[in-house]
Amino acid sequence: MDKVFIAGPCVIESAELLDTVAARLAAIGRTLGTEIIFKASFDKANRTSISSFRGPGIDKGLRMLADVRSKWGLRILTDIHEAWQAAPAGEVADVIQIPAFLCRQTDLLIAAAKTGRTINIKKAQFLSGADMRYPYEKACDAGAKEIWLTERGNIYGYNNLVVDFRNIADMLRIARTVVMDCTHSVQRPGAAGGKTGGDREFVPAMARAARAFGANGFFFEVHPDPDRALSDGPNMLRLDDLEGLVASLVRD
Repeated sequence: MDKVFIAGPCVIESAELLDTVAARLAAIGRTLGTEIIFKASFDKANRTSISSFRGPGIDKGLRMLADVRSKWGLRILTDIHEAWQAAPAGEVADVIQIPAFLCRQTDLLIAAAKTGRTINIKKAQFLSGADMRYPYEKACDAGAKEIWLTERGNIYGYNNLVVDFRNIADMLRIARTVVMDCTHSVQRPGAAGGKTGGDREFVPAMARAARAFGANGFFFEVHPDPDRALSDGPNMLRLDDLEGLVASLVRD
C-alpha cells in the first residue's frame, strides 16, 4: 500500500506560518510524487503550563485550515480534545486525530467516527500496541470506515519516552495503516522548565527504524525555525530537512 505522510506545525501560530509550510509541503509532494497531509492544531489543550500558547481556537483555527486546503490543495489533519469538536472539525479536516492521552475516551472516539472522516488514533504513552485493539474497536463499531493507529513512544520514568518498535508490528495486526510519530516520540515531556523538551536529532532514525518494523505512515511536526516555535520546538524537524527524509522513505 502507499505510504502515508503527515507534516505541519504543532499549532496554528499565524496564517503566514501555515502558508510557508503548506507551500513547501505541496512542492515536496510534487517533486517526489507523493501526498503529504497537512497537520496543525487549532487548540493545544494539553500544554504543560497554563501560560503556554494554545492556538487561535476552533472557530478561527478551522477557518485558517480551510484556507490552506483551498489554497494549496492539501488534505488536512487536525486533533480534537472534546466530543463536541468532532462535527465542526469534520467539516474541514479529512483526518481527525485523537490525542494519545485521550485514546480511551469512548465518547470522543464515537463522535469522531460519526463524522465519516478517517480517524487517526495515537497510542497512549501508557499502553502497549496490542492494547490499541480496544480504541480501534470503539471507533469501528461507531461506524468509522478508515482508522489509523499511531506509535509515539511510552513513558520511561520521569520526563522521558522510549519507543518499543514491536508495537508497530502489534498494531499492524489491528489496523492496515500504522503511523510513526517521529517527532513526538523524541519528546522529553515537561523536562524544559514548564514546557516539553526534546531531541530532534533522532527524528530521522526514528523514521527509518519504524520503517524497518513495517510502519507505513510517518508523522513529522515541522517549522521553518523550530527554536522559535510556540509549541514543541525542541522535538520539531526543521522544514528544510523534511524533503530529504521523505525522499529516503519514498524510495524504501
